Amino acid sequence: MFENLTNKFEEIFSSLKKAPSLDEAQVDEGLRGIRQALLEADVSLRVVKEFIERVKPKALGEEIIRSTSPGQMVVKIVYDELVKLLGDTNYDINLNAVPPVPMMLVGLQGSGKTTTTAKIAKYLEKNKKKKVMMVSLDVYRPAAQEQLKFLGEQNNILTLPVIDGQLPADICKRAINAANLNGAEIILFDTAGRTQIDLQMMSEIKQIESIINSTENFLVADSLTGQVAAEVAKEFKNTINLTGIILTRADGDARGGAAVSMKYVSEVPIKFLGVGEKIDNLEVFHPNRIANRILGMGDIVSLVEKAAQDISEEDIKKTEENLKKGNFSMEDYLTQLRQMKKMGGIEGVMSFLPGVSKIKSQMDQAGVDEKIITQNEAIILSMTKKERENPKIIDGSRRKRIANGSGTDVATINKLLKQFKMMSEMMKKMSKGNAKGMTDKGIPPELFNQLK
Repeated sequence: MFENLTNKFEEIFSSLKKAPSLDEAQVDEGLRGIRQALLEADVSLRVVKEFIERVKPKALGEEIIRSTSPGQMVVKIVYDELVKLLGDTNYDINLNAVPPVPMMLVGLQGSGKTTTTAKIAKYLEKNKKKKVMMVSLDVYRPAAQEQLKFLGEQNNILTLPVIDGQLPADICKRAINAANLNGAEIILFDTAGRTQIDLQMMSEIKQIESIINSTENFLVADSLTGQVAAEVAKEFKNTINLTGIILTRADGDARGGAAVSMKYVSEVPIKFLGVGEKIDNLEVFHPNRIANRILGMGDIVSLVEKAAQDISEEDIKKTEENLKKGNFSMEDYLTQLRQMKKMGGIEGVMSFLPGVSKIKSQMDQAGVDEKIITQNEAIILSMTKKERENPKIIDGSRRKRIANGSGTDVATINKLLKQFKMMSEMMKKMSKGNAKGMTDKGIPPELFNQLK
C-alpha cells in the first residue's frame, strides 16, 4: 500500500543516518524530501504542512545536536509524529450494548460496502465469537440484496431473508425482531450508496441510525480516491455519529495518502484496512505498525499474527515433529509453499519485512516472482509419494517425467531439487538447535515461539 512512500522515506533517512552530525541545512533538506514524498502520496496539503511544522522544531532541538546518532533521532521524531497523525492507538469495535448490537455501514456506491459487510461479519464471528446477522438496506441497486445473501450463503453467515418492496425503515424493524428470535448477537446493516453525496441518501441513513440506535457507524471508503475519501468522511460525520473508517483496496494503493490523511482531516479513527477480495482479507488498523511500514521498518508483529491466523495448529505441530526428528521432506516443502500462498504470496509476506524496497529490488534483479510458488507446487504434485518422501531417488528419467507432468523443463526441476537440498540441510541444523535467524516460516525464532 505504501510502496512509493516507503521508498522515498528510506532514501531520505539513509542519507540522514550516514551523517555524523546534522546542521539546520541538512535537516531542512530532509524535511523538504519528506514534504515532497507525502504530497506525491496524495496526502492533504494542510496535513503535510502541519506535520512538517511539528517535526521541524523537534528535529532542530538541542537533544538532536548533542545526540551521538542525530539521524536516528530524527527518524524517531518523524515516527512519533506519524503515529499521532494516524491516530495514536487502534480502536476496537464497540460491543458494549445489549444484544443484538446494531452496526451500520455507509459510503459511496462502489466503495465496497457489501463485501466489507461480509468481511466484518466473518471477523466478528472468528475473532469475537459472536453470532452475526447481515441485513441489506440497499433496495435501489439491482441485485444488491441478492449479493449480500450470496456472500452469506458462501461463508455460512446468517442474512435476513429478502422481502421485495419493503422500505429500509421497515427492513430495520423486521431485522431487530428477527435477531431477537434467531439469537443473533450483532446485526450489520449494509446501507445504500450513491455515486456522490446527496441529501436524500444522507436523510435516509440519518433515519436508519435513529431507528436502529447503532453502536458503530462505519464509513467504507475507497483508498484509491485519496484526498476525496477524507472529504467524504467529513460529510458523513456532519450527518451521523460516524465512529470508524474502513479503507478498502488498501492493497492496490501504492501511494497511501488516504490512510495518512483520513484520521487527521475527519477526526474519525481508521479501524480496518481491506487488503484483498477474499473474505478474510481484512486487517485491524494499528497506527504504530502502519508507521513502521511507511518508514521501511517492517511489521513483524502483524506478520506473526497473520501466520497464526492462516496456518493451522495441526500444520505447525506436524512441522515441529518433523524438525525434531531431523526430517524435512518435499511434503513439508509443499506445506510451506501453501502457507506462503495463504499469507499473500511472496509480496504479501515481504510487505511486512524491514527494508522491503531493497529486498524487492534484489528479487526483481534475480527474476523472482509470484509464479515460482505455483510452479514449485506443480512440480512437487507431479512427484510420486516415494519421490516426495525421498527426493534422492529422483534420477534423470524421473526428472523428465516430472518436468512433463508439471509443464516445466529438467533445468527447472534441477533448480528446485538444489533449493530443497539447501533448505533440508538448514532444517537439520535447526532440529539440532543451531538455527540462526529464521524459522521454517521465514520468521525470527523468538517471534515464531509466539505461534506455539
